[in-house]
Amino acid sequence: MVFFESDYIAGAHPQIMKRLAETNLECLSGYGTDKYCESAREKIRAACRCEHAEVEFLVGGTQANAVIISTMLRDCEGVIAAKTGHVSVHEAGAIEYTGNKVLELPEQNGKIVPDVLAWYVADFYADANHEHMVFPGMVYLSHPTEYGTLYTKQELEAIADICHQYGMTLFLDGARLGYGLMSRESDMTLCDIARICDVFYIGGTKVGALCGEAVVFTKNNKPKHFMTSVKKRGALLAKGRLLGIQFDALFTDDLYFKISSHAIEMAERMKGIFTGKGYKFHIESPTNQQFVILENERMERLKRDVAFSFWENLDEKHTVVRFATSWSTTEEDLMALEAALG
Repeated sequence: MVFFESDYIAGAHPQIMKRLAETNLECLSGYGTDKYCESAREKIRAACRCEHAEVEFLVGGTQANAVIISTMLRDCEGVIAAKTGHVSVHEAGAIEYTGNKVLELPEQNGKIVPDVLAWYVADFYADANHEHMVFPGMVYLSHPTEYGTLYTKQELEAIADICHQYGMTLFLDGARLGYGLMSRESDMTLCDIARICDVFYIGGTKVGALCGEAVVFTKNNKPKHFMTSVKKRGALLAKGRLLGIQFDALFTDDLYFKISSHAIEMAERMKGIFTGKGYKFHIESPTNQQFVILENERMERLKRDVAFSFWENLDEKHTVVRFATSWSTTEEDLMALEAALG
């Protein structure tokens, strides 16, 4: 069996495991106050070229989304997200559970369109009864999106302008950020994202770490008593070193970017394998997630040898499935996939 069902099927990059083992018996302070967390923070600030950035570490993406949104919004505010956004679909109602509504917008290839956003917010404030409604207080973007697509710098700046006009926070979910940054179609750098967004996070769970996301507040806007709020939400890790050591390793010698680039190279080669065998794609994705249309009978046969993810039913005879590469995908994995496709 060869696995392409997600980008977090392997444990952690060997360099991370090496550093965890080397530091295992060191006695360190808890809750992210240790020297490795501080070193990781400094390296992330340098990579973002944002000296004043406030960097905090959380265990996973859903925790990060729930904590960021609930601590940065008032209880009368909601977060705007694409209908296909992670907070809209695959977080079990976590945002609503912590007290804020997800305000869904129609998407275009997984992305929020600036003109649609501008219309939505203008229409909200034009409603004479808007004081009786949930206020749009934040815009949530995934980059890459759930469909593997990317925002351009122009699109991100246009959305930021709308946020500034209406006093909304721009929050970018970077669970797969490395794969987006290293795509050949990306016109943005980490520095661009830090400059444009109010808050974002650098995903580790899907990009080489055992677990962990690095949250970056870029405008001196970290909520007051943030650690207390994290703990209240059950998301504070006592052994914060686990996250600090991992991100310290990821941001040493450009490891984060190198392993992300590897995943993109593997995805491009995988895409070539499918194309060469006559398969069609549901959407053109320039990142590590590829969405392939399979005949249902062929899909059932392929399941015997290849693990992949269901995405959606296309029609009675066809299904869209996702194949994801990652930092851990090997040449042998691609060869096994090609053989299984026949």
